Amino acid sequence: MTHPQTRAVRAWAPPPPTSRPVAVPLYQTSTFAFEDPDACAEGLRHPDRGYSYTRHSNPTTRALETAVADLEGGVAALATASGMGAINAVLLALLRSGDHLIVQRRVYGGTQSVLMRLAERFGVAVTRISGADAGELAAAVRPETRLLYLETIANPTTEVADLPALLAAGRAAGLVCVVDNTFATPMLCRPIEYGADVVVHSATKYLGGHDDVVAGLAVFASRDVHERVWHLAADLGAVVDPFASWLVLRGLKTLALRVERHCENAGRLAHLLEGHPRVAHVRWPGLPSHPSHAVARRILDGYGGVLSFEVDGDVRAFLVRLRCAELATSLGGPQTLVLHPATTSHRELDEAELRAAGISPGTLRVSAGLEHHEDLLADFAQALKA
Repeated sequence: MTHPQTRAVRAWAPPPPTSRPVAVPLYQTSTFAFEDPDACAEGLRHPDRGYSYTRHSNPTTRALETAVADLEGGVAALATASGMGAINAVLLALLRSGDHLIVQRRVYGGTQSVLMRLAERFGVAVTRISGADAGELAAAVRPETRLLYLETIANPTTEVADLPALLAAGRAAGLVCVVDNTFATPMLCRPIEYGADVVVHSATKYLGGHDDVVAGLAVFASRDVHERVWHLAADLGAVVDPFASWLVLRGLKTLALRVERHCENAGRLAHLLEGHPRVAHVRWPGLPSHPSHAVARRILDGYGGVLSFEVDGDVRAFLVRLRCAELATSLGGPQTLVLHPATTSHRELDEAELRAAGISPGTLRVSAGLEHHEDLLADFAQALKA
């Protein structure tokens, strides 16, 4: 019999002998014990050979990675501490100094910032294209071009990339093709089906879905690329905490239902705003007036829960009058959130870069929430009276 001090620190919960948990258990542990030294070492060398240390792998996180890889049609996934963690891990693992990448012109401001730093610090050249023309992509390819980066639905202008054409052109040129699928989620689009090599998500948004977690995911079409990125992410310490993984897993259970409601509310708002005299411009892929509407009909299973519009008047007066919707960063949660991209998500861009990104001083981004649509429409109508 050991001493009580020893028994106290060795307390543990045995697995249920005749049942299994309905919810994925939370393995909130930093490390794992072994009887076999070789097995311990293997867990640190490979992403799928057991669990040694949570910076390398964890059962709760593995459950999340497996679930999202399955939804996206990939062979493996990597969960990270944020969406930017996933983007940085992928780009840093797959690019070297002197490489060249091609990116869709209108992408998230955080991604724009990362690309500028890659150019400044590592000499990675960047060419921006519209995301609508495969010929434009083919003309931009150089001998040193290594990677193509796209967003399924662009943030915040909601252009829809012609993934079948662009990914085919990228693969023909031998490029690694990366697609940010955050706005669409695998409920609306699965870019690997069109030829993407890597799909990234800010799981903070729709996958988590409750405004209570920060996490990211990268999904891979090949195990070789997955392992390359996994090694770098482990070295960077960019991996997600198990509790964050558990929260995103909880969110996945209602993802399909929530995305359907997000899309419905976004559509109702877009139609209200498009006909309003104090709104200059509305962008939502479900509107026939949207420049990417035909592409969206062809590749999406729904038009998304995000729209943007331009207020013809005092933006501040509109924002402070909102009552149902909230002025806040992020998107994809239960509440409708409104954002001014020029001073928030794309704040690091100068005036010329903002214009190139399709963002004016009056542009607002709306993440339609799960409220009753009549309350939402009434709130926007009264705020526009300002």
